[in-house]
Amino acid sequence: MFYLTKEFISLGHKARLFTSDSNHLAEFPITTAAYNDEIIEGVPVCWVKTKKYKKTASVARFISWLDFERKLFCMKTRHLERPDVIIISSLSLLTILYGLYLKRKYSSILVFEVRDVWPLTMTEEAGFSKRHPLVFLLGLLEKVAYRNSDLIVGTMPNLRLHVQRILGVDRDVFCSPLGFDAKSYQTTNLLEDNPFDNLFPQDKVVVGYAGSMGITNALDSFVSSIKALNGVENIHFMLVGSGDLRKGYEKELADCTNVTFLPRLKQEKVKYFLVKCDVLYLSTKDSEVWEYGQSMNKVVEYMLAAKPIVASYTGYPSMINEASCGSFVSTRREQELIEALLSFVELGKSERERLGANGRDWVFTHRQYSILAKDYLDKLAELTDLRRKTNSAN
Repeated sequence: MFYLTKEFISLGHKARLFTSDSNHLAEFPITTAAYNDEIIEGVPVCWVKTKKYKKTASVARFISWLDFERKLFCMKTRHLERPDVIIISSLSLLTILYGLYLKRKYSSILVFEVRDVWPLTMTEEAGFSKRHPLVFLLGLLEKVAYRNSDLIVGTMPNLRLHVQRILGVDRDVFCSPLGFDAKSYQTTNLLEDNPFDNLFPQDKVVVGYAGSMGITNALDSFVSSIKALNGVENIHFMLVGSGDLRKGYEKELADCTNVTFLPRLKQEKVKYFLVKCDVLYLSTKDSEVWEYGQSMNKVVEYMLAAKPIVASYTGYPSMINEASCGSFVSTRREQELIEALLSFVELGKSERERLGANGRDWVFTHRQYSILAKDYLDKLAELTDLRRKTNSAN
């Protein structure tokens, strides 16, 4: 949401971002104050100091959500201009309550933005029972959000189907996928003085994976494929990242000479790693969540590296097929994955480079935040015009 807010401002709109400081991916002001304002790259940001948690699936995380909502309702807003549009970006779903309060207070347009399909993700990916109290509560909030928002926005392209299943009626859903800031992806220097030059085997096609290694990442078929291909001389696998299952995978592949594990890397170094690989792999757990499509940062990063992609993914297809830069294989058939990996090895360097360039060209055309922000604003303008016409008619 930060990058979209930044683009909204660059296009002449006033915007302000409110967010919790319980996020391990960002840096926050060291202070005891509950509300901390700062300007980041021209974006006014208010960090709301909330209770911290260590595990994502924990009671402490839910308490942190509650703390965030409490402080939103206690926050003084007299110094702020009346908002024309309020965007509530999940997670947490609890924030829709504050959004509804602001909508009524200011007669603003309320946008509910879905970045993860909750609570479905909890039941499908994390193993929560559908009867769990938290699942039930979030399910109620999800319905409230879908029914009472003026606009539903999803990062995934097929969210409309999910909304229809939840409400029992069809509603317009606008897709605003995850993108990238072009200024952060200048790759001219990534192949020169690449820090991974000495780690990559020579004269072999390197299949790379970068990311977490946990249950939801569904890497079992990939690991089995590495074992099955251990005797193939011209292919090597390199895995970067951490996770609960990493040690088990390392143990399982201990006798394989065709695989290298690297530690978790900072984002800048991940870019170097991806560019150094020849083929990139990703996978998702086989679940209902993916029926509504994907808009993963990982896919964007892989495409920006200009490498062909093999994806174990059986959900609603997008991006990779649209760009013609790789292939989807069934999450259920390991042999299909093995055959796909070997097919990319046999293609030859020039053909792999052509496919990789397809992906990079496509993502630059369709996924820059400057482009996504304009589309988002056009949709909001359409909604604003419709409201204006409705009010005039009344």
